[in-house]
Amino acid sequence: MARTVGVRFRQAGKVFYYDAADLEVEVGSYVVAEAAQGVAVGRVVITPEQVITNEAAGGEMKRLLRLATPDDVEKAEANRQRAHEAVQQAKAKAADQSLDMTVASGEFDLGGGQFTAYFTANERVDFRGLVRELSRDLGTRVQLLQVGDRDRAKLTDGFDICGERLCCSSWMTSFPSVSIRMAKEQELPLNPQKISGVCGRLFCCLTFEYEDYRALRGTLPKVGALLSTPSGEAKVTAIDFNREVVRLVLTESGLPVEVAAIDFQLQHGVTVRPMELVHKIEGPLRPIGEARESVPTRLPGRQAGLPRPRREPARPARPAAQRPAPPEPPAPAQPSAGAQPAGEGQKRRRRRRRGRGRGRGGGGQAAPPAGA
Repeated sequence: MARTVGVRFRQAGKVFYYDAADLEVEVGSYVVAEAAQGVAVGRVVITPEQVITNEAAGGEMKRLLRLATPDDVEKAEANRQRAHEAVQQAKAKAADQSLDMTVASGEFDLGGGQFTAYFTANERVDFRGLVRELSRDLGTRVQLLQVGDRDRAKLTDGFDICGERLCCSSWMTSFPSVSIRMAKEQELPLNPQKISGVCGRLFCCLTFEYEDYRALRGTLPKVGALLSTPSGEAKVTAIDFNREVVRLVLTESGLPVEVAAIDFQLQHGVTVRPMELVHKIEGPLRPIGEARESVPTRLPGRQAGLPRPRREPARPARPAAQRPAPPEPPAPAQPSAGAQPAGEGQKRRRRRRRGRGRGRGGGGQAAPPAGA
């Protein structure tokens, strides 16, 4: 099973994974490995016990050649000084040949037989003549690689407007994705000259506090919004994100007020109630006492608590000429001996239903049957 280690060849550079095999390495150990631009001296930053499988997975890993000796470390330092002088020669020769390119940095491999220079250019450049002259003067194989503006700043190193060393050269191993929306969220000037670094791109530090600004802005109202406060209606004039303070102006008195963001969260929770919502929903509501006095206890035309009777749709009246004649009443039948008079059964059923409707506590008695 391979013993994977992470090696870095320059400060804040990308971490490359190698198979340590039987070499005993620790964090900070110098090793010799085959890099993309030749054999180079690197430093172990991740030991086999610290390697995350997902990061080291992918492709066949190369083996470390050996542990670096003190002579290897001294030779690598000498090659850095030599590479600095070679870069100055490359810049001078590029200017002599009127090449529209900027040589940013360069490096020699451990053996000193290959020199790699990194440059930036806005358009395609024919640098074959520059490569021939550099190879003749340096006595080595020369290779030119084009990089972007951010990589140029990372390789060149320096200080930015904040007075600190460039983050990409000191500790950042990769470039974050930066957009103008991040500057808007932090209420920074949208002038590219004021929010761009030495590389000409937007500050990488715009991403450092972007999530905090978004989280805080989500709990605070927007500038110009009308709010309902314990002191009355107020308008938001400004938000100080550094102090986490909201500046308000009371509508009635015009008094400026500063409220901490934590107070808004305690009063409104995670959302702020706008004044438009108060006017729309809470405005029509009246006090409880006044509402009780104004609400009638009984609706006109029917008893309270009873359902509204269902109204049948009115039928259109027919013309008098088309109305059918009313049927003649049938002749009364002669009652037979021992038969009950007509309609007596209906009366008895009505009296029974009337007695059931009174219930047990009604106090009434059912009507006796006919003939009792």
